[in-house]
Amino acid sequence: MNRMRRLAVLLLALMAWTLPARADSGDVREGLTLPSQVMKKTMRYSIYLPPGYEATRRTYPVLYLLHGYTDDDSAWIHFGDLPAIMDEALSRREAAPMIVVMPDGGTSWYVDNFDSSVKWEEYFIKEFLPYIESRFRVHPTRSSRAIAGLSMGGFGALVQTLHHPELFGSCAALSGAVYTDSAIQAFSDEDWTRIRTVVWGPGLKGSTRLTTHMAANNPIKLVASSDPEKLKSVRWYLDCGDEDSLLAGNLALHQAFSDRGVRHALRVRGGAHTWAYWRSALPATLSFVTASFRQN
Repeated sequence: MNRMRRLAVLLLALMAWTLPARADSGDVREGLTLPSQVMKKTMRYSIYLPPGYEATRRTYPVLYLLHGYTDDDSAWIHFGDLPAIMDEALSRREAAPMIVVMPDGGTSWYVDNFDSSVKWEEYFIKEFLPYIESRFRVHPTRSSRAIAGLSMGGFGALVQTLHHPELFGSCAALSGAVYTDSAIQAFSDEDWTRIRTVVWGPGLKGSTRLTTHMAANNPIKLVASSDPEKLKSVRWYLDCGDEDSLLAGNLALHQAFSDRGVRHALRVRGGAHTWAYWRSALPATLSFVTASFRQN
């Protein structure tokens, strides 16, 4: 009897191993590539396709989901549990079926750098978005296009949307790397050299860091100087932990939005600058962009 039971368990295990993925699971494709003329190299991205994508010809809204500093396009998959969280949100009807695209931003901060030797924003807007929307069945309208990210990716999501509000219906920044002028001036020389020189310029100290290039890519200053009607056309979502050193910058951005009369969601929850925090933030982020897709 014990032998038969062991044999049955073995057969069930083999069947589970050979069965195809569940019909209610999305299709995750990692390490896809496209050649970029702007970046002068092959660029990576990963993508989540909703359950049933291959079985229909319908089009889907899209969320561009950006990773943080030193991570890559697979980070939201391996550390952020994006596939499982997305599948669960769909099963509970807390998110709309959507395509989630995760580009590799390297350590670019998702902007064109100070001397235009790296043009990530130009690549993203002129090459990557058109490529994705021709390669996959994306509904190519502003209301069906959202962008979000964590830390450096939250900064990138904000800057891309503030530069191109005509392209994105909603934007969510999770622990966005947003800094006030005083915080930028206070960066240590080691921090500046190691993390920021390539993007903002070498050898800058104190107030010399507050360049026109820096101002043109600072979310707080962009909100203060942008057309308020264009700002109001986007749905904005900020989420930052109460133990996160980036909270001060996020609160300053919140104040900048408020000063311009721009409605936005602000969430300050218990937590720090960790993957545990961002995993816990992802379900509400998916619900937020879903509301954007459905109201437009």
